[in-house]
Amino acid sequence: MIRLAALAIALAAPAAAQEATQAPGGVVRVLDKITGIVTDLDLAAGESGTVGHLSIVLDECRYPADNPSGDAYERLEVRYRSVETPVFQGWMIASAPALNAMDHPRYDVWALRCKTS
Repeated sequence: MIRLAALAIALAAPAAAQEATQAPGGVVRVLDKITGIVTDLDLAAGESGTVGHLSIVLDECRYPADNPSGDAYERLEVRYRSVETPVFQGWMIASAPALNAMDHPRYDVWALRCKTS
């Protein structure tokens, strides 16, 4: 009974927020599912890169303040050809690429890491 009470207290406790640091840039990986070609884009914050028919803008990259080589969180905007509406806009997490994945028939895009220098 004591173990259940301790578990209930642990589950009821609020999760500690992890402090994040903003990086000057990040690395994004793109897979062309038709050709099988994998391309890594090394982008500065605010910079745009092109792979095939995709244009990718890295708005921001963050990483845990206490672990610079830890997880990367990248806010991306991905456009296909000259279509005005982005095919993806939001945060991608390097350790959980399926959590907020881009759904496209030809391309896969995922965050790899932040650049700390």
